[in-house]
Order: sequence, then structure tokens, then C-alpha cells
Amino acid sequence: MPLSADDKQWISEQLEGLETKLLTEFHKFAEANDARVRSHSAAIHALELTMNVLEERVRRLEQRPR
Repeated sequence: MPLSADDKQWISEQLEGLETKLLTEFHKFAEANDARVRSHSAAIHALELTMNVLEERVRRLEQRPR
């Protein structure tokens, strides 16, 4: 049985609504995920700076005459 123009229109509207909902939810997820990634990135950068300072201190200690 072929679909009528009204059926096709209804299906199109339903799909458009579903697409809008999916894109909205994905955008919310991506924003929250991006914030987490930025936060973790900042923490990792701070740890890297601390590690560099500690490595330099150890290097200087190892080079000291005994």
C-alpha cells in the first residue's frame, strides 16, 4: 500500500523532530565532555610542570660533588 502525501508529511515531521532532539542531546553531551577534557588537560599540564621542576632538582642533586 503506497503512502499518501499526508503520511509522508507526518513521517517527515516526526523524523525532523527526532533529529532535532538527537542533535540537542549530543550537543549537551559534547559540551559537558569538552569541559571535562579541558579540566583534565589543565590538571595534566600542572602535573607536567611539577614533574619538570622535580626532574631538574634531581638532576642538580645528582651533579653535586660528593
